[in-house]
Amino acid sequence: MTTPNVSFEVFPPRTVDAAFKLWDTAQTLAPLSPRFFSVTYGAGGTTRDLTKDAAHVLRRTSGLPVAAHLTCVGASREETMDVARGFAKAGVTDIVALRGDPADGAATFTPHVDGFQNSCELIEALAETGEFNIRVGAYPDLHPEATDQQASIDWLKRKFDAGADEAITQFFFEAETFLRFRDACDKAGIDKPITPGILPVVNWTSARKFADRCGTHVPDWVNQAFETALRDDRHDLLATALCTEMCSDLIDEGVENLHFYTLNRAELTRDVSRALGVTPQVSLSDVA
Repeated sequence: MTTPNVSFEVFPPRTVDAAFKLWDTAQTLAPLSPRFFSVTYGAGGTTRDLTKDAAHVLRRTSGLPVAAHLTCVGASREETMDVARGFAKAGVTDIVALRGDPADGAATFTPHVDGFQNSCELIEALAETGEFNIRVGAYPDLHPEATDQQASIDWLKRKFDAGADEAITQFFFEAETFLRFRDACDKAGIDKPITPGILPVVNWTSARKFADRCGTHVPDWVNQAFETALRDDRHDLLATALCTEMCSDLIDEGVENLHFYTLNRAELTRDVSRALGVTPQVSLSDVA
C-alpha cells in the first residue's frame, strides 16, 4: 500500500486550557510531516480573530505550513481582504476559502451589505492578489442547500474556474461515497486535486449530530456498529478500525492525500495515520 500524504484540521482555542490542547495536538501530529495544518473559522465567523491569532502562532512557533480558513460571513469585502493580507504578512499564504455558515443561527446565508456574495467572489479576489494557494470545500454527499448533486459539482467547478487550487471534501463514512463523487467531478471536466476529508470518530453521538447538520449520509450499518461498540465499551477500537479500513480503500483506488478533521484530539488521528504507514519524521521542537 502506498503511504499517503496527510494534513490536519484544528480549531482555534477560546480558553487557556484549549490553547494548551491545541499545542499538544500540534506536537503530536507535527512529526508526521503533514502537508499543512488548517485552522477553522467558527460558525458565522465568530472566531475570526481567534483563527487569525492561532494561525499566526502555529506558523511562527512550528514553522509548518498553515492554511487559515476565511469566510464571507459578517464582514465587508475590505475587512475580509484585510484579514487575508494579515495572513500573508505572517507567512500564512494558504487559505481555505469558504462562504461560511449563516450567522447567529440563521437558516439561510445573508451576505454582508458590503461583503462577498458567495465563495466564488471571495476566491476571485484572493486569486487576483497572486499571493495565496487557495483551497475550497466540496461535498460528496448532497449539500443541505443544493437541489441535487450535479448542482454541487457545477458549483465546485465554478470555484476552480474562479481560481481555487484544491478542494477538501466534507467527511463521509464509506469510501464509495468519495469515489463516486471523484468520478462525477472528472466527468464534469474538473481536473484539479480533490482531497477526501476524513473524520476519525472520537465521539459517536457528536459525530452523528454533526453528520445530520451538514448533510452527511450515515449508513445504517455504521450506526448499528457504533451503537453496539458503545454497549461493549469498544468505541475507540471500532473507530480506529473503520477509519483505517476506509482510508486504505481510498489509497488502493489511487488517493494520494488525506485530510483529517482532528477536533483538537490527536490520538485517534495519529493511530490511523501510523496504521497507514505515516511514521514520525521530525519532532515539533526540531522545526520550532
